Amino acid sequence: MAQQILNGVFVGSIYALFAVGYTLVFGVLDILNLAHAAVFMLSAFAALALTEHGLSIWIAMPLGILAGGVIGIVLERLAFRPLRGRSDSNISGLISSLAVATVFEAIALQLFGPDISRFPQGTFPDRTIAIGGASASLLQLCIVGISVALMAVLTFLLARTRLGRRIRAVAESPRAARILGVDVDKVIALAFFISSALGGAAGILFGLAFNSISPDVGRSVELKGLAVIILGGMGSVPGAVIAGFALGLIEVFTVAHVGSSYRDAISFAVLFIVLIARPRGLLGRAAAREA
Repeated sequence: MAQQILNGVFVGSIYALFAVGYTLVFGVLDILNLAHAAVFMLSAFAALALTEHGLSIWIAMPLGILAGGVIGIVLERLAFRPLRGRSDSNISGLISSLAVATVFEAIALQLFGPDISRFPQGTFPDRTIAIGGASASLLQLCIVGISVALMAVLTFLLARTRLGRRIRAVAESPRAARILGVDVDKVIALAFFISSALGGAAGILFGLAFNSISPDVGRSVELKGLAVIILGGMGSVPGAVIAGFALGLIEVFTVAHVGSSYRDAISFAVLFIVLIARPRGLLGRAAAREA
């Protein structure tokens, strides 16, 4: 039982980190950024390339996260800003982000090839630590710690900083925020930077956890990320965190007690049941969107 809980928290931390970035953009623009999974993949490849050139993972990881943030700004300028203000901006932005995601995947395919890439041997120390009746690798503990730390920083930023207040103001009403002197375009660009940096961090941690990176690696997590933000409540950052860990635990217990072939079926069945009971999701009670 303890081992399964530990494994569930480990997997859930990656889901939660990915989904938090997803829901941040939704909270600001009320639109799903379907290129988020491509940023997840490109950041993992960036960190991998840096480690292959001899950099420590502790240097490659922040640089990969920064690369994800920069890609997010490029994504916002190319796929969203030109369409902002149109009556169909939600649908057109959705399609535009999907198109950019396809372009990003094609670029990765050209640069890195279709085969699975792996981090060099010895990238991370191979140590096992006993915790109660369970055991975890040092890598797993670091992944959980980094994920929780990044989500805590985001929560503090949104709740306690001037930028966080501006993001929440834009999420509530861009027009009112602009009247109050907020540079809406700048705030949205920064929201994309933060969102994509978190998605990039999730991609790097996922690549380290499973030592498997390919141009389509983001697709395996994208659907789970969508499930997490729906389960937690669209636009709710705390909801995404709770739902991410919950989904990880559900998957691990399903594999342990029912079988791996039923993992996704039971996970999405739980999602369906929760949404019947709470159509807004776990923390989606408020009608107003949250940043």
